[in-house]
Amino acid sequence: MLAAAIIIQTAAFSQTWKADKLHSHITFTITHLTISDVDGSFTEFDATITATKPDFSDAKFDFNAYTNSVNTNNDYRDKDLKSEHFFEAEKYPAVVFTSTGIKSTSKNHYQVTGNMALHGVVKPVVFDLVYRGTVVNPKNKKTTSGFIATGVIKRSYFAFASGYPSAVLSDEVTFKASGEFTKAD
Repeated sequence: MLAAAIIIQTAAFSQTWKADKLHSHITFTITHLTISDVDGSFTEFDATITATKPDFSDAKFDFNAYTNSVNTNNDYRDKDLKSEHFFEAEKYPAVVFTSTGIKSTSKNHYQVTGNMALHGVVKPVVFDLVYRGTVVNPKNKKTTSGFIATGVIKRSYFAFASGYPSAVLSDEVTFKASGEFTKAD
């Protein structure tokens, strides 16, 4: 009975936060031919945080980055990235991350563990997270919190773009998500 009361009490204080898409973005960087970096982003995404503590030390993170929205500022490359050579956007419409744990590393700095689904493969990954604070937005009067998450994945781990050796495209891909989240009504 005590456990049920704790669960009910925790659920009652749980708050959901949604990404403010005007002030948020998800980007990636990969090295091409071992000599230069190519940056890209996902222009369409959803991101949600659920937490009971004001410092987000118990937060759960969920995001979907929609592969058909991949953008590298080059139409030819973007079309190729959506094709069967890379994301296969029709078959795999999203890169999905769901957190499974969070651990404080220092004040307002965390390691977030979770599962990432990319190109039909689900694997555990770790992101570094910085909680940048909470303010009331003077324009819309909403309580708003800011975060930056960074991490590196190996594309081979996900059998992604396996036709390209690391001398052409680096195996390591750096992800960065930065943004503002507002309390859901």
